[in-house]
Amino acid sequence: MDDNLSGEEEDYYYSSDQESLNGIDNDESVSIPVSSRSNTVKVITKESLLAAQREDLRRVMELLSVKEHHARTLLIHYRWDVEKLFAVLVEKGKDSLFSGAGVTLLENQSCDSSVSGSSSMMSCDICVEDVPGYQLTRMDCGHSFCNNCWTGHFTVKINEGQSKRIICMAHKCNAICDEDVVRALVSKSQPDLAEKFDRFLLESYIEDNKMVKWCPSTPHCGNAIRVEDDELCEVECSCGLQFCFSCSSQAHSPCSCVMWELWRKKCFDESETVNWITVHTKPCPKCHKPVEKNGGCNLVTCLCRQSFCWLCGEATGRDHTWARISGHSCGRFQEDKEKQMERAKRDLKRYMHYHNRYKAHIDSSKLEAKLSNNISKKVSISEKRELQLKDFSWATNGLHRLFRSRRVLSYSYPFAFYMFGDELFKDEMSSEEREIKQNLFEDQQQQLEANVEKLSKFLEEPFDQFADDKVMQIRIQVINLSVAVDTLCENMYECIENDLLGSLQLGIHNITPYRSNGIERASDFYSSQNSKEAVGWTSRLDQALESGKSEDTSCSSGKRARIDESYRNSQTTLLDLNLPAEAIERK
Repeated sequence: MDDNLSGEEEDYYYSSDQESLNGIDNDESVSIPVSSRSNTVKVITKESLLAAQREDLRRVMELLSVKEHHARTLLIHYRWDVEKLFAVLVEKGKDSLFSGAGVTLLENQSCDSSVSGSSSMMSCDICVEDVPGYQLTRMDCGHSFCNNCWTGHFTVKINEGQSKRIICMAHKCNAICDEDVVRALVSKSQPDLAEKFDRFLLESYIEDNKMVKWCPSTPHCGNAIRVEDDELCEVECSCGLQFCFSCSSQAHSPCSCVMWELWRKKCFDESETVNWITVHTKPCPKCHKPVEKNGGCNLVTCLCRQSFCWLCGEATGRDHTWARISGHSCGRFQEDKEKQMERAKRDLKRYMHYHNRYKAHIDSSKLEAKLSNNISKKVSISEKRELQLKDFSWATNGLHRLFRSRRVLSYSYPFAFYMFGDELFKDEMSSEEREIKQNLFEDQQQQLEANVEKLSKFLEEPFDQFADDKVMQIRIQVINLSVAVDTLCENMYECIENDLLGSLQLGIHNITPYRSNGIERASDFYSSQNSKEAVGWTSRLDQALESGKSEDTSCSSGKRARIDESYRNSQTTLLDLNLPAEAIERK
């Protein structure tokens, strides 16, 4: 024990204790899983879903001076990407923005959707019947039909799941129907269907929004997660589940989403069972079921009573002597079958190599999860003892670092399996290039693995029973190793992004950036109300629109970038909107 504490194998450690202390003790975020800076991941509960949707609707309504259903139609068309909607507005103008989304605004349009308040008879072009004028309804596009035809049309579309974009019945008219009219007509005859329509409109904020996704917890917690900056990230819901926001699978970096999906399927389906059967059995020539040989004789018999030669798999008679198998001789070499069996053996061996190490680190993570209670008990006991060292935050900091680095190490093996195999990048790298990259990655992987195991070992030491000098030595080792594994994890991610995937299919195999503070935990959603900053940003956008009318449209992309950045940097007043709708309106 004394030898290990004396600083053996110093190449993995930081030699200066003071430098290590500065690296971890001064970083307040190490002891807190949540980043100390502004949180960019929000939890949207059932109660705050309406508030989150209203926030985006209000911004579009105020800027474009349109009704709520027009704003919703625009946002659904642009998948609730407000920044993209504003960018199209600046670049192409309001007319192009509206026509592309199917929004039609008529001048001097009356608030009443009925064609006439009188009882004069008018003809409906759908059912070709004469009905009173008050039983006809006109949409924003100007087309009017009888209420019965509209109701039937709405009912079919809602049942078909097209509630979010119900278009007008008129021939070649792509205008979107007013949701208030849809709700009013359908609720008269089918209140349940109207509720279904409202639910579809509400849930469209999540299902059509690339920056918002349901938490994939089982059973479902009912929460959704909204990210502000980049959808390529890993998040933690308030229910405790950590998952990849991009593919909704469990957090799996440094694996790309494609790699993890292939690995998950490979581990859980029968692909490796088939490989084992190919290696250790042979099919019966009669019933074609796999047969395993359990003796030394090369004449085997299937359950269907068919005898065949184990050497070549051909059917034979049942007479067998020391000299020959009756009616059969198989001394000829068959290259294709031999190559197929050798390849299956090699693939199985390679898979087992990576899977065993992946599984070993996953099992270690589960066992190390019990360390949390043990560390708390040892810290509590140590604080009651009369020791020179009073601060034991290094133990909890080291434990958090152990959990994060162990997870990175676990998923580095599925990454290596596909990165240096033939499944994905066979034609992307030459054999020499693959060997160089593999050696580079495995060197970093081995260094990380060695330090993670040492950190785990020192944290399991009963430091609550040691004297001052030994406790101080363990503290120094834990701090050094915590900084070392953090640096090695960061270096591994940089190696993957720059040296391994840098020249390959980046669009398919992007990985989540490394976060030293761990996976970001989502905070409760708050809605931003009209503040001076928000109003100022809106006025800047209006100025950009005005200047865009007199300038060349080729410069619009630069304006869009500046406007998007100014919006992203604007800070608005936060107000909790997890309240009833009436209270929200009063606020």
